This record gives sequence, structure tokens and C-alpha cells, in this order.
Amino acid sequence: MRRIALTVGSALLATSLAPAAHASTGAFTAASTAAPGTVVSVSPLPAPLWLPGTGSAHRVTYVSTDSSGKRALSSGAMFTPKGKAPRGGWPVVSWTHGTVGIGDSCAPSTAGRSERDITYLTTWMARGYAIVSSDYIGLGTPGVHPYLDGRTAAHSAADMVRAARHVDKSLARKWVAIGQSQGGHAALFTAATAPKYAPDLDFRGAVATGPPSNLESIVSLAGPYIPNIPLPDLTAYTAYILAGLRAARPGLNLDRYLTPLGKQVVKDAENLCYDPMVKRTEGIGIGQLLNRSLFDATFFTNLRGIMEVPLTGYTRPFYIGQGMVDTTVPIPLTLKLVAALKARSVNFTFKAYPGADHSGTMAASLPDTTKFVAALFAH
Repeated sequence: MRRIALTVGSALLATSLAPAAHASTGAFTAASTAAPGTVVSVSPLPAPLWLPGTGSAHRVTYVSTDSSGKRALSSGAMFTPKGKAPRGGWPVVSWTHGTVGIGDSCAPSTAGRSERDITYLTTWMARGYAIVSSDYIGLGTPGVHPYLDGRTAAHSAADMVRAARHVDKSLARKWVAIGQSQGGHAALFTAATAPKYAPDLDFRGAVATGPPSNLESIVSLAGPYIPNIPLPDLTAYTAYILAGLRAARPGLNLDRYLTPLGKQVVKDAENLCYDPMVKRTEGIGIGQLLNRSLFDATFFTNLRGIMEVPLTGYTRPFYIGQGMVDTTVPIPLTLKLVAALKARSVNFTFKAYPGADHSGTMAASLPDTTKFVAALFAH
């Protein structure tokens, strides 16, 4: 059993937590009735983890909600700019990060961030936004992180804003979600769910760059005889998807689809961060993980239930940026999503960036997305 101290409201509770194997059962007993966004603990963020231009920074553990509706713990970091807040408070960017892995040691609030992300977030802070960034449920908190469980990530993003505003009263109610890759997927789910999930906040819209979509159909076609697909690091991503699915849907007997090698690789995925996981899966094809086809109604229904990007429910504008030479999230998948959204008359902006790969889309889109977000906050 693990013991942690939870500060819920003004009470300090000592709580025993079973070392839950799945984030969907990671709700904790003593605070299971606490409101989403309740601050559990807060501490100063070590200076080496600050973004340039930060005035104050904290690491926060807080209450959120998983996709099954149960309370769970999440953590994250918050960065307030230097200087005096504008009238009404600092507008908030809730940054939803890309794939770092699903082990506790991968959580950005403790492991730090890539230079790419630091540069990108510094640009937003320099424009007068407070930055809050959830690690997501299960990354650095009890349970396994349910990778690409869109609703869980969206809840983590919204509740991070709630928690940050409890810690620092200079943060405004108005906020946007901005994310890349896995975080782009989370930003789209946030755009579809935040107004109803967090009506106490003033959600203005979202930006998603390189967001994976339509992957549930591709993954479900996999089987033991699948040929190697020339997409970088695909086996590592697939292992994360399978581990995340098991975390989000513990009732699914995932092992029945896996070879002995597959069981070990998926188990390793629960602990290894991205770069070590890529090395772990070098020379291993997806087919070697599987002992049967994933084109199975039970498997597909569960996978679709957590990963499929919503096509309806959007009441705020959002922006999708896509690199035209992205080999991690190939543009045909995004174009399929864009066509489906347009067919439903959803209010969004899409732009493809020639010459931009998966990571490069972030910087390539900044001239457009900074204007887009400024307009969202203009009223």
C-alpha cells in the first residue's frame, strides 16, 4: 500500500492507495467526492524546470476525472509570467503535451521538457499568457496513464486550469487548450467537451497541431501477418496504445491478442519513456506483438470508445495545423478528419504547412495560431 498526504480544502488527510494497475481504477478513497480541480498538493517548481520569462512556477497535484467518470489524481506544472497581470487576470493556455511515454518518470512536471516545447511555450508566455500543463492522469500519479484516452486527457487539461486558479488568483477564467501530437488529440477532445465539463470556466477554443485521428481503424486492422509499415517508431506507439487501452478499459482481456513477446513489450511500455521505448522496439514489427487479428468487434469498440476524435459537440472555434511531410501522423488521416468535420458544419480552421514534418508544424503554424488565439481572447 502507498500512503500519501492529501490536502483537500483545509483538511490534511492521510490516505492509503492501492497500487492500482489501471488509471480507470485510480480514484482515491478519501477524496473520491472532492470536486474536479481540487488541489491536493502544491510545491514550488525547481528553477531548472522554469520557462524563460516565468515570474512564478509551481507543481500541482489535483483531482480530475477519468473517462469512466471516476475521480483520479493528475499532476502538472503552472507558469505565471513576470510582471503585473492585466485587468481580469492572465489569460490561460492549457498546454497538452505530446508523447513522452506513460511511465511515472516521464511526467514533464518532474522530467522536464524538450527544447522544442520550451521554445514554443516561451513564445506563448511572451505574448502574455499564463501556461498550465497537465501531466495527464497516471503520469506521475497512481495507475497507468491511459494513452490516447481523449476524454481523460481533456478532463486533465480543464481541471489543471481549475487547480491553477486555486493556487494563483492572478489567473483569469478565460482559457484555451493548445496541444501537439498526443496533445493535439487531447486539445480536440477538450474543444468538444470543456464547455459542458467545466462550465465554471470561460473556455474560448483550441489549437491542435499534428493531432492523431482515425488511428483506431488502422490499429484494428493489425494482426500477426501485418506487413511492416514504413512509419517511424510505429511499434513503440502501438505498444503505448495497447497499454493505454488496457489502462482505460481494464475489462478488456488484452492478453488474449498478444504473443509472449507482445505481452512483455506492452508491459515494458508502461514504464519506459519515449526514447528508451523506441530502442526497446527496434527490429520488432507490430505483427510480432500479436497472435490474432485486432479486427474484432470487442477490441474495436473499446479502442474506438477512447480514441475516436469527436465529430460533433463543438461550440467553440478551434484550429488544426498539419505538416504536409509529417510521417508520424500522415496528412491523409487528418484530411479524412477535416472532411468529416466539414460535412457536419463544424466551426474550425484548417491549414496544411508545406515542408513541415510532425515537430516542425508547431513552429510553422505559430504566425497563424498566435493570431487565432488572440482573436479568441479579444472579446
